[in-house]
Amino acid sequence: MDRNLALEAVRITEAAALASARLMGRGDIGATDLAAAEAMRKAFRSIAIDGVVVIGEGEPGDSDLLYCGEQVGTRTGPEIDVALDALEGPTICATGGFNALSIIAFAERGGFLRCPDTYMEKIVVGQEGRGLINLDQSPKDNLRALAEAKGVYVADLTVAVLDRPRHANLVTEIRRAGARIKLLSDGDVAAGMAAAKPDSGIDMLLGVGGSSQGILTATAMRCTGGDMQARLRPRNEEEAARVREAGITDLDKRYTLEEMASGSVMFAATGVTNSEMLRGVRFFKGGAMTNSVVMRSRTHTIRYIEAIHRFDLKPEY
Repeated sequence: MDRNLALEAVRITEAAALASARLMGRGDIGATDLAAAEAMRKAFRSIAIDGVVVIGEGEPGDSDLLYCGEQVGTRTGPEIDVALDALEGPTICATGGFNALSIIAFAERGGFLRCPDTYMEKIVVGQEGRGLINLDQSPKDNLRALAEAKGVYVADLTVAVLDRPRHANLVTEIRRAGARIKLLSDGDVAAGMAAAKPDSGIDMLLGVGGSSQGILTATAMRCTGGDMQARLRPRNEEEAARVREAGITDLDKRYTLEEMASGSVMFAATGVTNSEMLRGVRFFKGGAMTNSVVMRSRTHTIRYIEAIHRFDLKPEY
């Protein structure tokens, strides 16, 4: 993939972030999600790729959200598989919370693990923990390995966990191991990304979240040199049947980073609200400022982009 495509990806996430940020804190979850999806779809129309959404948001034919199987781009240029979350954390945005992002990832055709929308168990660490984590180990053992690699005590580590009833036992195990915990109302992609940033204050992400968010996190880890393992966790027999229909027969399989996002991949995200990784959209008279990150797996280049948008010259925003 051409490296210039990375900047095009940022333009797409910027458009979605600006549109959804307009509705921040106004309490309408559906409207924030819809605004992001519409802006992202519109931005795709000028991107010279032959793209197919393989990790999306809506059902096939859903005209509101960017659905799996939807064709995006100008239909010219490289064949690209697209994974996206136009607004990761619509509830966060609607309530003015922390960690809402607009996210997109590109891979060469066939580069992303094709899995239906279900739950996924995840462990994510930065570069210092690469090769040391194992989803089949206890949180205590994984934390000890990471602490040793970082040259710190387990008590110095902070683990991000979604604040859900299903994680009650996990939280107890982490606390018994002696590590600190940051409970998240939502937004585990932002927390997973933060694990790869040395000064973010987050060292590890643990727990069960969405599979789509898991693929996006894996792409970011490919680009940063971090590590991740995951396992699909269908919530019921209906979801398990969809997983099997997708060709995945081993529901106990532990996926490595490269199995979730392989080959040359790119990742871009723009902050909608503030997070450990990115500042949220800030509006001013006649425009707004956005903060984005764009990464490439081929070179592990990570660029932070702060952009000023003039609405008199960019009325589409």
